[in-house]
Amino acid sequence: MEARKRPRRNWIQEERRKTLGDWVAFCVGCGFTLRYFVELEGEIPPTCPGCNGEVRHLCPQCDARFPSAFLVECEECGTAVRPNQIFGGPIRKAGK
Repeated sequence: MEARKRPRRNWIQEERRKTLGDWVAFCVGCGFTLRYFVELEGEIPPTCPGCNGEVRHLCPQCDARFPSAFLVECEECGTAVRPNQIFGGPIRKAGK
């Protein structure tokens, strides 16, 4: 398997991460999303408060954390972390 390159983050993305939380957790079912800091990882709910779906904050394959709420594939290993569609539309457009 070819090594994956991590996308470069711009200054505004880094500033947002330092203010709102470095990492993202999301519901695989409905898309509920929250940002968190590593120190507060234990407070992430295991199930979504809206639909009781799985709230995922780590890649099921490599345990990498998620930097984006729009992630559909792990940036580290390329594993699909959730379906690319929510509410009838794509989360990520083809080629992004």
